Amino acid sequence: MEIVILAAGLGKRMHSALPKVLHQVAGRSMLSHVIKAARALNPYAVHIVSGHKSELIEAEAQKYAEGCTLCCHKQEQQLGTANAVAAAADALCDDSITVVLYADTPLTPVSEVEALCADLEAQQADLALLTCELDDPTGYGRILRTADGQVTGIVEEKDCSEEQRQIKEINTGIIAVKSSLLKQYLPKIGCNNAQGEYYLTDLTGLLAADHFKVISRVSSDFALLRGVNNKLQLSEAERTYQLMQARRLMTEGVTLADPARFDLRGSLQHGDDVFIDINCVFEGECVLGSNVHIGAGCVIKDCVIGDNSVISPYSVMESSKLKQHNTIGPFARLRPGNTLEDEVHVGNFVELKKAHLGYGTKAGHLSYLGDSEIGRDVNIGAGTITCNYDGANKHQTVIGDDVFVGSDTQLVAPVTVENGATIAAGTTVTRRVPANALVLTRVRPGTVIRDYQRPRKEKK
Repeated sequence: MEIVILAAGLGKRMHSALPKVLHQVAGRSMLSHVIKAARALNPYAVHIVSGHKSELIEAEAQKYAEGCTLCCHKQEQQLGTANAVAAAADALCDDSITVVLYADTPLTPVSEVEALCADLEAQQADLALLTCELDDPTGYGRILRTADGQVTGIVEEKDCSEEQRQIKEINTGIIAVKSSLLKQYLPKIGCNNAQGEYYLTDLTGLLAADHFKVISRVSSDFALLRGVNNKLQLSEAERTYQLMQARRLMTEGVTLADPARFDLRGSLQHGDDVFIDINCVFEGECVLGSNVHIGAGCVIKDCVIGDNSVISPYSVMESSKLKQHNTIGPFARLRPGNTLEDEVHVGNFVELKKAHLGYGTKAGHLSYLGDSEIGRDVNIGAGTITCNYDGANKHQTVIGDDVFVGSDTQLVAPVTVENGATIAAGTTVTRRVPANALVLTRVRPGTVIRDYQRPRKEKK
């Protein structure tokens, strides 16, 4: 089997400088979704036919070429679907089956295409069409049949007679055909129609007229087989996709506060008893442990969140690893490169970047911790800033275990604060702070009191 994906359309109705098939559904181009579906069919080769801004489309296609024979072809002039397939025809093997897919149909169901190919083989047919029956078929080509149900052709709506317009069975465009016949009959397709284009749909009538066996498979998945031609249809495809993902997750045990207000733009692995509130977005590869609670409005990308962790509303997290019993937010931001050990708390308006926070460490509010190695049981007071950038280079802040950092502290990196030290509120730290020392600048700049005994809270 070989697959031809048509991606050459102008997409005028999108009203965009971006080629239509590069518009995104669930954070990925429509083209990439169809390539993924094509690869799932295990073809000998995948052929991409581009036209308008072909260099952009070919660059996108090549992102998904690893481990697959993927060939790009250019349709020099957009003269219809048959002309587009002809651009790839010479590269097709005569003894194979060709499946034609469309890059503007991002939800193409692999199971339906597999079944279509199976029907072609089982019934020893020459051409198999994937069709749907619609209450309102307006805008779609109609399937023509004889009185005994044999397929005789397809007529595009603009060329339909009034009688043909009453037909409910429509053409999805997806076909499976013997490659030798496809190559033989493509040159016979003319352009005598309302659009003056070379329609691939005319292949059906030509083969039927020459007594080749043409069959059809009627699908009930029109929502997945519907092409995208404008921004409204793009949004409908997005919602269809997201509801599919939401339903799958709920059947696997995830609780979604409202499946209509959930977005997955990648993959989501999860444990048991996971709760996700409304308007959350998951991007890239995310992993949620058991008993994880995600509050409303969170955006989480490429993160691992351990068991029994709570992410409060409107937190934004990327490329970070959280171990167990963490509490984050609300309104926290974790930029890439963070690791949080067990029982860490990162509160509202705290930003982390390339920070490692040890067991039990707390940064409650209004702080920036960047390029930081922070030990266990550390308290970071409100307004603490690690000053990690000197205008040219980033520098690291190292804070030991059991350190108390008072509010409104500036740690000018590179700097080290050793175990058990206390930094008084309003202090600017520019050099090493010894273990168990108190440093403050409110009395006299740079005052250090060694062996300071900090007040201790009795643990309940």
